[in-house]
Amino acid sequence: MPLPSPKKASAAPRAARPTVSVCRGCCCGTPAKVPLLDHEAQLTDLRAALAEVAQVRRTDCLDVCERANVVVVQPSPAGRAAGGRPVWLGQVNDPGASADIAAWVRAGGPGLAEPPAVLDLYTFRPSRRVRQEHED
Repeated sequence: MPLPSPKKASAAPRAARPTVSVCRGCCCGTPAKVPLLDHEAQLTDLRAALAEVAQVRRTDCLDVCERANVVVVQPSPAGRAAGGRPVWLGQVNDPGASADIAAWVRAGGPGLAEPPAVLDLYTFRPSRRVRQEHED
């Protein structure tokens, strides 16, 4: 039986990885709302940067349109066990912000690594209703 390729052997199992949800609903991801950003490139870059360590998914509207573009980083099971909770980031509208998010998630994400201080500028807490709808 052949050994798995090194690339696949180093990838964390899907269930054990953080999840990065990138809103691409009615406002996020549209040039009408955020005109100076290549929205598809943002999603592609996050997927490429996190391919081995996190699940990156496109999601429909997260109902916080005033914060477009929105990214939610959910902890891995180990991160949640260590006290990590989902982190909501808004106005993620430049490549530097996406790179900072990717670096943090590669380091472990919520519960396992401190986010770069610059992400404090993007972090927000949505209403309880929005959190309950999207964090389960």
